[in-house]
Amino acid sequence: MLDVRRAPYAFLAPFLIVFAVFWCWPLVQSVLLSFQNTRVYPSVFDLTVNWRRLLIDRAFQNALWNTLLVLAVQVPFMLALATALAIALNARFLRCRAFLRFAFFAPVVVSEVAYSVVFRLLFNTDFGAVNGALASIGVSGPNWLHQDGPAKAVIVLALTWRWTGYNAIILLAGLQSIPKDLYEAARMDGAGVWSRFIHVTLPQLAPVLTFCFILSVIGTMQLFAEPWLITDRGGPGNATETLGTYLYKQGFVNLNFGYASAIAYSIAALAALISALNLILTRKKGVA
Repeated sequence: MLDVRRAPYAFLAPFLIVFAVFWCWPLVQSVLLSFQNTRVYPSVFDLTVNWRRLLIDRAFQNALWNTLLVLAVQVPFMLALATALAIALNARFLRCRAFLRFAFFAPVVVSEVAYSVVFRLLFNTDFGAVNGALASIGVSGPNWLHQDGPAKAVIVLALTWRWTGYNAIILLAGLQSIPKDLYEAARMDGAGVWSRFIHVTLPQLAPVLTFCFILSVIGTMQLFAEPWLITDRGGPGNATETLGTYLYKQGFVNLNFGYASAIAYSIAALAALISALNLILTRKKGVA
């Protein structure tokens, strides 16, 4: 008969075994791989070969620059739109509120492959709807998917379309948790709409914005599907190559798993560093 004190561990054992086999062990194995030269067979331990290459690899530096550029442009723009959308969805006079919330949240549910194909068709140079609309007003549209700047713009627009509604719903929950008394007190002191937004809404919403920012940083550092599917594997050339696509090419195209593991841990370290810096800055300002 099973001892009552051991019963909880017996119930937890199936999960813990699966967790150890499919999460803990791959994590340890990838760490070991990052210190191995997997370009020779059998692979040999070399503590510096992959990490030293990160410092001199221009393709990695290009992927890092593209990823940080998307992070610097898309994330603030998306969060600003999400904040405005959350405020609009929180309006008392808004009708069909539930439907509108679902409609703006729906892009997250759409498959990455499906919506990437749609954006690829929309921005097609010859028969895309975007260039067709521009042509109707006498403007010649760019070759969106085969020029460096326009290709980056398409990636930013696609990410913004997909994630704005998702973050707006999170921010909406934050807005609804702000005490109404604060707005009443500000209104009695003569604060206008803009003043209430600056001095009441933003400070109260700052912890939620920080949470959304950290989620966006983690997602952007892992960006893969959009540049791979919309701009054809990070094209044109390497204009939209990200750390995620470069990791995939090294690991599953070049079969250099040691270097791919080093890239993976550099992504994790950068995401953790940026998130930690953001937390430190917000805590110093007393908003998180």
